[in-house]
Amino acid sequence: MPTSGDLRFFALDSGRDFGQLVAQSLGIDLSPHEEREFEDGEHKARPLTNVRGKDVFVVQSLHGDPHRSVNDKLMRLLLFIGTLVDASAARVTAVLPYLCYARKEQKTQPRDPIATRYVAGLFEAVGTDRVVALDVHNLAAFQNAFRCRTDHLEANPLFVRHFASQLQGEDVVVVSPDAGGVKRAERFRRGISAALGRDASLAFMEKHRAGGVMRGGAIVGEVAGKSAVIIDDLISTGSTMLHAAKVCREQGARAVHAAATHGVFSSKAEAVLADPALAQIVVTNSIPPFRLSPALVQSKLVILDIAPLIASAIAAIHDDGSITALLEP
Repeated sequence: MPTSGDLRFFALDSGRDFGQLVAQSLGIDLSPHEEREFEDGEHKARPLTNVRGKDVFVVQSLHGDPHRSVNDKLMRLLLFIGTLVDASAARVTAVLPYLCYARKEQKTQPRDPIATRYVAGLFEAVGTDRVVALDVHNLAAFQNAFRCRTDHLEANPLFVRHFASQLQGEDVVVVSPDAGGVKRAERFRRGISAALGRDASLAFMEKHRAGGVMRGGAIVGEVAGKSAVIIDDLISTGSTMLHAAKVCREQGARAVHAAATHGVFSSKAEAVLADPALAQIVVTNSIPPFRLSPALVQSKLVILDIAPLIASAIAAIHDDGSITALLEP
């Protein structure tokens, strides 16, 4: 997808590998930049090419890894965006395959923080013109938190294409692991139904949490004799997915597949995801599965590449095209 010469595309060092994939899909090179570390733990980054009057995009997935914490990545990105603004970029767009702190978007207890809104304020404070994010935890909260322009991308078309090829001839039920995810599951159900040429059904789990511990477990909908696809925005410990998978199997599902955009895979996810109740786990490369063993990744995990989707979104924004068209399977 050719782009005009006034586009600049950066990826900070911690996300350079993913940035290279996006750049390849765009048909351009990553714009050069420099990052320096100081002995006291401070750092700086600056572009090594002219950005004055340019349409600038910076991609950074805001997840922690063994080398950089979430907070470190966020701070580095904010400072770099501020530097680009001060260097007279015409527009700076932050492209965030994974947006940190998006799960804390409301007060669930007295005096709770609303972290999503605070993070939005930080991006606005350094002069970010637009934020592009992929499958945030709560879309309404994301859209309401930011006063700058936002675009929301979905991995749903990737999941539809993957499972349409895997489940030909199967009777499919799409399962939301909780009532709050029913809209997401319904979008996937419509897509997979169209792709398969027959209607998939919909079910959801009742789920309650008390003190961080999940309780409840009744399933609403028919899963017996069907191939179930449990779909969510992310997998952290994996306990929600596994609980839903076990209930589906107990209710007579033939096989249970799990799909989530973001594979956080924290805590005890390795043992949970290895459970035979889950036949397959499908995620995207918004977060590399560095917390899982290579054996589990090889045997059970399918990783879908979102770089072409990100590249298409960048090209559409740069050329004043449609983002909505990218959300269709």
